[in-house]
Amino acid sequence: QVQLVESGGGLVQAGGSLRLSCATPGRTFSRYAMGWFRQAPGKEREFVAAIRWSGGSIYYADSVKGRFSISRDNAKNTAYLQMNSLKPEDTAVYFCAAGYFGKRSDDYDSWGQGTQVTVSS
Repeated sequence: QVQLVESGGGLVQAGGSLRLSCATPGRTFSRYAMGWFRQAPGKEREFVAAIRWSGGSIYYADSVKGRFSISRDNAKNTAYLQMNSLKPEDTAVYFCAAGYFGKRSDDYDSWGQGTQVTVSS
């Protein structure tokens, strides 16, 4: 397992943008696929995006395709989620995770503490 720390959440108006970061102090960051998930109040955690360790393969949930972009900088031990054209339904706590490349929570064994994203209408 690795320690993950998210940042970059906040309050934004609909149509705006935010960039989330997920940093790890560990030197093994480049070995792991990275994923982003989110959980809205009263709802189950859902997959948002994932990127393979090399950055060569990426998955997106249909709900964010064309608006969100996942990337990583292995030299900085950091993964990113660029969120554009935000909608009120994107409001949730966003979690980054490290593990195997996939869309299921069970694919990942290390999780950050979460960062709140609130989109006002």
